[in-house]
This record gives sequence, structure tokens and C-alpha cells, in this order.
Amino acid sequence: MSPTHQGPDLYSRAEEAAEAIRRATGDPAPRIAVVLGSGLNGLVERFGDRRVVPYSQIPHFPTPTVAGHAGNVVIGSVDGAEAILLQGRFHYYEGHDLRTVTFPVRVLQRLGVQTLILTAATGGVRPELRPGNLVCLSDHLNLIGTNPLRGPNDPRFGERFPDMTEVYSKKLRNSAKEEARRLGVQLVSAVYACLPGPSYETPAEIRMLRALGADVVGMSTAPEAIVARQAGMDVLGLALVTNAAAGVLPAPIRHEDVLEAGLKATPMLGKLIRRVILRVAGVAPGNVGFSGEFPTYRPD
Repeated sequence: MSPTHQGPDLYSRAEEAAEAIRRATGDPAPRIAVVLGSGLNGLVERFGDRRVVPYSQIPHFPTPTVAGHAGNVVIGSVDGAEAILLQGRFHYYEGHDLRTVTFPVRVLQRLGVQTLILTAATGGVRPELRPGNLVCLSDHLNLIGTNPLRGPNDPRFGERFPDMTEVYSKKLRNSAKEEARRLGVQLVSAVYACLPGPSYETPAEIRMLRALGADVVGMSTAPEAIVARQAGMDVLGLALVTNAAAGVLPAPIRHEDVLEAGLKATPMLGKLIRRVILRVAGVAPGNVGFSGEFPTYRPD
């Protein structure tokens, strides 16, 4: 049985977890949160006044099993803007159900988060996308086969039938594109296809995804975005293309190549996330970014 299915109802579990974070950090939680995908843990080091709460100390939180997912809630500030950083996420392919996968988003809702930035490593379905490209999600295809809102609905979390016309905030997307231009980096709009994993996709599946209108593919993000929208959060999805999807190029997908692509490109994604946080918080990003090597890899 998943940790989030034991004991009280989902709302009570989320409130217990949120209260544990409040007690551990002492201050009201920031209104901005970032879910860090694989290898983005280095972003945390650029935040000052950090308060770290391991997932193991938070009631009802499962433990990440994927390398690159440290398993901490971190509250800190960068250039005057505070944010919550989730070091590690939970995946459907690990054996969790989607209520467990999205439980941290429910906790963020109870903490009062209004803006959620989701990050991911992805495979490029669109032929012109190459490792190192940064993409801003404009929409997604939830192809996991189920929905995180399935089952009894608690109106305290939101509507039974939330509108998904604009899952990823147009305002946040425009802000991210403007900040990317200031950084001199191309940020490509993309539709994200979410598959259950954990195997990489077959060439036939990639041809199917292309026919359906997908630009990139991964194994996370969509369930969290759905729950965040039900909660009324503004959502931004930023992703790094770490490899061409199966069949796009003649060579097979090699994990080593994915790692190398992430090492080269993730620092720029970190800079962009910083600038978006500052912009959402109403703090001028200025001209000074941060550097640092943030290794990443799929799956995410």
C-alpha cells in the first residue's frame, strides 16, 4: 500500500504534511514552488537562507527511488525572492499510483503555493529538436492511461471537473520566453506527451506521438500539472531535451549520451528558472545569472 493511502483521508494527510513543513521551517511558506527533475539539485545551492526538510521527516511522503532525486523540501531565497524547491518527485513507473505521485502538489496547495514550476528531462519527438534544446510546455497529452483526479473528489481540493483549456499559464510562458531572450537562449514551445515508462519509447510509438501532435516525450509532469490546475495554481513547464526519441536518428538511445547532453545544457535551464522566479516575485532579475554544473538525465 502506498504511504499516502494509509491513515486519514487525502486532505488530512496533505494538511499533516504541510504542518510538518511549517513547523520545521518556522515561517510562512513562499507562494512559488519548483519541482526539480533529475539532476537539477544544483539549483538549490544558489539559494540562500536554506531550510531543508527531508521527505523522510514529512508524514505520508514516500521515498524517491530514482537516482538524481535527493528527496528534500527546501525553502530558500535567491536575490530577495523566496521559493520552495522539491528535490525529487515520484513516478508512476516506480509503482506508485497517481495520488501518491501528485501528493506533494496537494501539500503545496495546503501551504498556499500559487505558482508551480515543473521541470523535466525529455526526448525530442519533433525531428529538429536536439539534445540541449530548452522547451516551454504549451500543452500535454496524458497517455499514462489514467488520471490523478480519478476517484472520490474532495471539494476542498477543487472542482470535480476542472477546466484544462490552459494547463500551462500563457502569462508565465510569455514571461519565460522574454527572460530566455534576455539570456540569449532559444526557448521552444512544445506539446509534452506523458507515457507511463519506464522503458524508452519504441520508434512506432514515437511515430504515433508525432501524429498526435507531440513535440517531446517524458514520464512525469502531466499528472502534477493536472492536480495543480485543479488547485487553482498557475503552472509553468520547462524541459530540457536530453536525447532524440527512438527512430528520430539512426543511433539507439544511449544513457551516456543523455548524461552528456544534460551536463552541457542544464546550467542554462537553471538560469532561466532563477529569472522566472524573480519575475513572478516582482524582483528585477538584473543581468547577473548563476553558473554551475547541474547534471541531468532521463528518465524524469
